[in-house]
Amino acid sequence: MKMTLNLTKLICCITICFLGTSVKGQLVNIESKRMHTDSLRFVLNSDLLFNYTDNNGEYILQVSSNVTTQFKSKNLNSIYFFIGNVNLIRSKDEDFQNSYFLHARFNQKLTEIIRFESFIQNQNNQKLTISERNLLGAGLRLKLFSKNGSLAYFGNSYIYEIESVDDSDQKFYNHRNSSYISLNQNFKKYNLDITGTFYFQPLYRNISNHRILSQFKAEMPLTKRISFSALYNYAVINFNSELEDNKSSNVSFGFTLNL
Repeated sequence: MKMTLNLTKLICCITICFLGTSVKGQLVNIESKRMHTDSLRFVLNSDLLFNYTDNNGEYILQVSSNVTTQFKSKNLNSIYFFIGNVNLIRSKDEDFQNSYFLHARFNQKLTEIIRFESFIQNQNNQKLTISERNLLGAGLRLKLFSKNGSLAYFGNSYIYEIESVDDSDQKFYNHRNSSYISLNQNFKKYNLDITGTFYFQPLYRNISNHRILSQFKAEMPLTKRISFSALYNYAVINFNSELEDNKSSNVSFGFTLNL
């Protein structure tokens, strides 16, 4: 029975590697989660995974849930966008994964090229150096080009963030810049959508303290309601302090339910 439980734990650890998201590095690519829905005013994507295994009182509990929803105003110039996810893998002795992520964003069209955006975010992951991160930000998003299924955007924002380190009860209050470039290509013949994004987020007072995130995402609808997606992330967090720098990469595969 012990061997069975250990095997189950090993499978759970492997599952984390393949089902984990970019929250692992406290960096989340909002670009890959945006919904390009044209005149459709309301969209909701969600998925839920629940698994419980008990061997003679020693258990493994796994819960994973993701929600992404978007609402547009009647004139389609204002967009309200929300993302939320929870990931928990727990045994009697320890948590292999315990994290959540919440992000709300408002997007206002100013011209055909420029949009104003404001956002608020809260995320928590007890397995990381920075266990909790709260931020508030605003900035501009520019459409560089849009032609034949190709989209390119550049964005720049100011972020005020509060970061917590549970191990030392430290809190950091930072003013950070966030800039990104995003490229999206839709292959209509294959019904395939590919997005590549690069983020750079330095402190204003110390550019050596920065975050870098590069991500590639591919998504293909299998039916009208179900899509298959593949995701690759590479993230670097350089603290330029006594804190240990974080580097992470992961690959994710999954299915999404579209309502």
